[in-house]
Amino acid sequence: MKLLFVHDTKLKEDFNGTYYTGGSYSGKVWDRYLTISSKLSIIARKEPIIYDVDVAKKWFNYFDKEKVNFIEVPNLNSSYKGFFNFQARKKIREIIKNAVLKTDFIIARLPSNNGNIAVYYAKKFNKPYLVEVVGCSWDALWNYNFKGKLLAPLKYFKQKNAIRGSKYAIYVTKSFLQSRYPTNGDSVNCSNVLLTDFDESVVKERIDKIKSLDLKSKLVIGTTAAVNLRYKGQGSVIKAIGKLKEQGITNFEYQLVGGGNRSYLSSIAKKYDVIEQVKFLGPMPHKEVLKWLESIDIYAQPSKTEGLPRALIEAMSRGVFAIGSNAGGIPELLEDKYIFSKAKNNELEVLNILKKVTAEDLLIQAQRNYRISKEYDKNVIELRRQLFFSKALGQT
Repeated sequence: MKLLFVHDTKLKEDFNGTYYTGGSYSGKVWDRYLTISSKLSIIARKEPIIYDVDVAKKWFNYFDKEKVNFIEVPNLNSSYKGFFNFQARKKIREIIKNAVLKTDFIIARLPSNNGNIAVYYAKKFNKPYLVEVVGCSWDALWNYNFKGKLLAPLKYFKQKNAIRGSKYAIYVTKSFLQSRYPTNGDSVNCSNVLLTDFDESVVKERIDKIKSLDLKSKLVIGTTAAVNLRYKGQGSVIKAIGKLKEQGITNFEYQLVGGGNRSYLSSIAKKYDVIEQVKFLGPMPHKEVLKWLESIDIYAQPSKTEGLPRALIEAMSRGVFAIGSNAGGIPELLEDKYIFSKAKNNELEVLNILKKVTAEDLLIQAQRNYRISKEYDKNVIELRRQLFFSKALGQT
């Protein structure tokens, strides 16, 4: 059986011609689909940048071209400009059409332009397919910029129609995406966040740390996300720290892990006179991120748009007290009193949560968050996913 996976992800290349993937696309992700079929192809874009070999090996995930066939489509840099690049869009549709015709089963990850096109041709040529729903196109575009707001309604209805008509859908959330993008077919929730290392000693050390903590001394808040994407929401936390400073509370430090141009967030920190309380740590390898999570006191997920954030769940697995916006599946992870709105001017909500934090809160949430994170045990979720795959393929 030939299997086709379709998304808008990008492959990267080094000077040796070796391919890599970024973010959550590791070899383990492709292994998930290779258990279904040894003939796996993926539709993806390729970055125009050629990376230094050592840099690529350090920061990206190796992509095995011997195991997975890469079908390249043109890389549209901007969703708005890409919308009007009719020549490139025509070529993309032709490539995906031919790939769908040559395959036996399609997995379309949504939201994505490529995924929507694949679903269209799967329906047209009566090819069996499954959708993986990992995010909300409305939230992603509406909270991006003005041009994104123009595209949001169209992309929202395209995603909604693609999912509604699917016989099989996998959602990464327990309820949020299901309610916004319902399917008339069969569905299951399987997070793409798969944790493997659960260590009770981490929670014990966290509790010992909290018991020795003086809340009037420095409390470190942390967020890991690209610092150049405004919809990641770090500006809300910076503004809240600034408002706290106006009230004479200066014991909060905000550490940001993530790559990208920091000029926008730096300008906010300067405007609110907290530049000395905001530390940009840059990108970190995953192992270092886990160690860093153990060093902070509060994790913040202030996103304007989300599916189900891996960073938040990983922080919870380290027993970290966490707060977050009401975007996407975040409310499925945290207690209501630690949730603030994803609204533009939400800094006072963030301030009120931070101001009320007690040692008892930190202790209770350390144990509670660790317990919730164990629901994302890789073995449990992958078994559920594989059983659903078998059902979609007619193997059960």
